[in-house]
Amino acid sequence: PPPPPPTPRLYHQDYSDLLWFSPPLDVGSDQAFSHRDVLRDETRRAKAIELGYEACKRITAIYSKTFYLGTQMISPEKAKNLWAVYVWCRRTDDLVDSPRALITDRQTLANQIVLWEQRLANIWRGRCVDVLDSALADTRDMYPSLAIEPFQDMIKGMLMDLDQQKYRDWNELYLYCYRVAGTVGLMTLPILGTSRGARAIDAAPHAVDLGIAFQITNILRDVGEDADRGRIYLPQEDLQKFGVSERDIFQHRVTDQYKELVKYYIQKAQLYYESAERGVALLHPSARLAVQTALDVYRGILTVIERNDYDNLRKRAYVSKLKKLTMLVPAYLKTRSMPQ
Repeated sequence: PPPPPPTPRLYHQDYSDLLWFSPPLDVGSDQAFSHRDVLRDETRRAKAIELGYEACKRITAIYSKTFYLGTQMISPEKAKNLWAVYVWCRRTDDLVDSPRALITDRQTLANQIVLWEQRLANIWRGRCVDVLDSALADTRDMYPSLAIEPFQDMIKGMLMDLDQQKYRDWNELYLYCYRVAGTVGLMTLPILGTSRGARAIDAAPHAVDLGIAFQITNILRDVGEDADRGRIYLPQEDLQKFGVSERDIFQHRVTDQYKELVKYYIQKAQLYYESAERGVALLHPSARLAVQTALDVYRGILTVIERNDYDNLRKRAYVSKLKKLTMLVPAYLKTRSMPQ
């Protein structure tokens, strides 16, 4: 039997207070309220939305420098809507993957997820609890084609994180990757828009594939950290296929067999990146540089893993800020060569 997982360690500074203690809306009640119907004073409503977007901007800049960098390359109007979507996703993930979640029992976490799904439904009705909700509700108003289903699917992904420490095969892991990351492509596509003559239905599969590529990259980057938390995302079927034991991963042993497994998943990720890159030309020209840059930066993590001789158990792969900046020119040249 595999050894018991080690005691979880905290790797990142906890910014959860930013996510959960945002300003409530001043309506004289602890209940959710309609930012359209109850806040009849347009000045107060506009102020709440403005505060929400400003808070979303700050949180995005702290939690995801790559995503924030991408939003600096599109119009301020679209950027703030993307921040609102990102923060909702960040809060959703925080329910099960945060220092606070690590010390919370499973039933309490499950109850919180149920309440969070109810809160999402209220946001879609324009009923909000705090200014972060209000920013997402305003984004929903601005983009009527923004569907609730990808948001609901992401919540299902959080339940998978709650109940599954391991994945049997690629099909199981793919479903998880879709729910926690592929959905983001569907959330952001209505905001980014499509090029002239392209339909959202044509761009959607490529948007999902970009999320899948990002999540495989996340998994490969974080194998060592996840192992320290008692979690292995790489499917059991593939561990057996390549002759890698759970003990190898929990004890951070980078064997030749393990390197072959990592190579295999890098190749799998590259296939999804290739599909995603074909979809960039389907996006509205104003959105292409941001998406291409994010794609190139995240893809660069795989290059770093290769440079580290596939040791993602003891070395964390990342792309430096300087390297990210040097990727801007190639990304710009790629998008400039696409049909306008």
